[in-house]
Amino acid sequence: MDKFQKNKAFYHLPGLFEFYELYRVFLPLFCEHREYFYDWCEIGSIYGAPADCIWGGGRVGCGEYDPREVLTLMRKYGISARLTFSNSLLRKEHLSDRKCNGLCALFAESEGQQNGVIIHSDLLLDYLKMNYPGFYFVSSTTKVLTDFQQLLSEVRRDDFRYVVPDFRLNRAFDKWKTLPGSMREKVEFLCNECCWFGCKDRKSCYEAVSRKNLGENFPDHHCTAPDAKNGYRFSKAMKNPGFIGIEDIKNIYLPMGFSDFKIEGRGLGSALILEFLLYYMTKPEYQLLVREEVYLDNMLDLF
Repeated sequence: MDKFQKNKAFYHLPGLFEFYELYRVFLPLFCEHREYFYDWCEIGSIYGAPADCIWGGGRVGCGEYDPREVLTLMRKYGISARLTFSNSLLRKEHLSDRKCNGLCALFAESEGQQNGVIIHSDLLLDYLKMNYPGFYFVSSTTKVLTDFQQLLSEVRRDDFRYVVPDFRLNRAFDKWKTLPGSMREKVEFLCNECCWFGCKDRKSCYEAVSRKNLGENFPDHHCTAPDAKNGYRFSKAMKNPGFIGIEDIKNIYLPMGFSDFKIEGRGLGSALILEFLLYYMTKPEYQLLVREEVYLDNMLDLF
């Protein structure tokens, strides 16, 4: 896709490995029946990590699909694949991990759309730049960049094509207006976060996931947010002060020169991911049709 089309929103979607079966059905619909979908949006990338990747972060990876099949699907539809390697606690001895290096060797040399890595650790960044120069890099939201000056420093780094700020900066419009156009092109907003807006433990939560991916014996992080026991609810996310809906994208962010939007959800079920695809990308009059096409072609994990 032409990244520099005017007035286009580029969505970065969850579940590269986790929801392969869903995308195997959805992508043909999206590409062959564009009349079902908003003409102002495109798929910028699909991101994720397979199970048992020690470089993984943000969520514990659970995808079991063959990486070569995943890559073939992305190539077929010209979509950039992003490996989510945002573990914040990596040490030098972790860099030799065979599985993660094998994934990098496969995805870095892909033909067609350039693939990327979502990354937290500067140690890993330096290693990947030296050994797999075919990638572009995305600064992960797991850095919890809530201070705007700190975020600016990150955006100015030449290492990153995109930077994902903490969702609590989403509506700091007085600050976003101060960015020059070239910097706005690097900002990728997290749209549908359900986390409590007042959370002060977000970084600790991500570190707990990093430890789990490394196989370390460490107590699980206990979320103290109100209603945490209810888990993710899209209806609750829509009420979050940091939520970015389609009207916000069309009427606020695109006119300001921001075009990249990340949808979270790797740790959710594919039925809920489909609801995100319907809400953010599908015209209302076609949502039932798309839902039925996907359900009839693919058994989703509804329960």
